[in-house]
Amino acid sequence: MELAKYIEHTLLKQDASREELIKLFDEAKKYGFLGVCINPCNVSMAKEYLKDTNIKIVTVVGFPLGANRSDVKAFETQKAVEDGADEIDMVINVSKVKDKDWDFVKKDIEEVKKSCKDKPLKVILETDLLTKEEIKKACEVCVEAHADFVKTSTGFVKNGEGAKAEDVELMAKTVKPHGLRVKASAGIRDRQKALAMIEAGADRLGTSSGAAIVS
Repeated sequence: MELAKYIEHTLLKQDASREELIKLFDEAKKYGFLGVCINPCNVSMAKEYLKDTNIKIVTVVGFPLGANRSDVKAFETQKAVEDGADEIDMVINVSKVKDKDWDFVKKDIEEVKKSCKDKPLKVILETDLLTKEEIKKACEVCVEAHADFVKTSTGFVKNGEGAKAEDVELMAKTVKPHGLRVKASAGIRDRQKALAMIEAGADRLGTSSGAAIVS
């Protein structure tokens, strides 16, 4: 299996330096990763550094809490696309999921989707904070809102486990019949877990351990 083609090599920590970002980009080129996932302020830099490659530039919106206003998320998305982002990973409004305010959740996703134009939209569910019923319902709302992927986690939940095979399997069963795909992220640090996520139904892997996983 060509694991590198599943991996979005990720650096989202708040104190990431230019030197660390360049190392990330160089590793993406060296190992042939599918993409890099970085904070919005670094999209222009990534676009320039990776301009002669096919590596996708993925960025995050409403990150990591998902609690921004919908119009702010949409504006952030618009700017990211203008800067050269190829894909957008937005954080769902977890509070509204907990309140079962599904109309709000759907409209929040739809606002961002509009600003994506033709770029794929992934919706981060933050599965560590949700019940199985909430994960399933959130996936169904993502289908209704015409997202392109559902994604497990931000990696920013304190003491969170991140991607779990059982959650990935539930997400895949819910969305794949409707043409959506699944991204597993957070806590994927070795080849064994990466393969387990793919076996459970993940189409993409978000990890900061990409180099270790493939080498």
